[in-house]
Amino acid sequence: MASSKPFHVVTPLRVSSHLSKLAGTKVYLKLENTQPTCSFKIRGIGNFCKSWAEKRCQQFVCASAGNAGLAAAYSAKQLGIPAIIFVPQSTPAITMERMEDEGATVCMQQTLEECQNIAKEMAKRCSNLTYVPPFDDPLIWEGHKTMVTEMKEQMESTPGAIILSVGGGGMLCGVIQGLREVGWDKVPIIAMETCGAHSLNASLEEKKLVTLPKITSIATTLGAATVAEEALKLAQEHPVISQVVNDSDAVAAVGRFLDEERMLVEPACGASLAAIYCELTKTLQKDGKLPNELESIVIIVCGGNNITMEELDCLKEQLSSDNGDLVECELAMATWNNPCNIFAASLQKSMGACAH
Repeated sequence: MASSKPFHVVTPLRVSSHLSKLAGTKVYLKLENTQPTCSFKIRGIGNFCKSWAEKRCQQFVCASAGNAGLAAAYSAKQLGIPAIIFVPQSTPAITMERMEDEGATVCMQQTLEECQNIAKEMAKRCSNLTYVPPFDDPLIWEGHKTMVTEMKEQMESTPGAIILSVGGGGMLCGVIQGLREVGWDKVPIIAMETCGAHSLNASLEEKKLVTLPKITSIATTLGAATVAEEALKLAQEHPVISQVVNDSDAVAAVGRFLDEERMLVEPACGASLAAIYCELTKTLQKDGKLPNELESIVIIVCGGNNITMEELDCLKEQLSSDNGDLVECELAMATWNNPCNIFAASLQKSMGACAH
């Protein structure tokens, strides 16, 4: 059995000169990518697993496309408790290998939804199995709020804003709870999502929980079709500014961060970095949504587990090809709609005649 010490480590908080220059104010990086599992997830899931181990849990089961599963596998190993992790086919081979290296049994299914259904059903039928949720549990939020208590100790003054990525909303819940606990309850949060994984943004727009029909973003670790109910509640109570970027911006941010900071992070993290690289913070200041003078900004660098240099190159190539197809389509439409184009006008007239 593991000691009473938490499984996460206190992560560095350091200033980025590159990002500070872009933002026009001091930008701190909270480096959660330096956790033992290369992701902030170990804070919450580690706390969850330790709490259930004290209740004599005999085995863990989890469904995950990456970071949550690895955190569960790592925690289970530290506790000496077996773990089964169900992963979708989209999970990188290197991530599955890391889970197995931590002693977990890894089972592949076609989709994440199938994985979740199987894992929950197993836990329901077997009393000795404990289901590990990826983000929606008070014990997980309690673990994540330690990021803020650390920041309180590491910073000389209250930050002007915190930028973080949102998937299911577990980190958002923990950070807001932490801000309240340390007396930073007025610090705004810029909640970043990628288009196609923007369940929080959609829910805030509708003022109710919205389930996305499908996750289409390449930022798979942000791929929660429905955000946690508590995340929506807290986002409506706290000053949260929801922003959505496209996959290209997130991946470009990953590449630029690698060049400037010498750290490889995943696209889910790139969404947060894009807030500075795409000058969204400056736009928010111009629009009056953020103060013109910010004491500082903290970016939570959430993780760098589900990415390799080879995969980054593939993502760049894929997005470049997709953008090229889009440009060609737009050019074709512009040509089609140009009244000065004799061929297009003639063809449109012929098609119109055929329609009658």
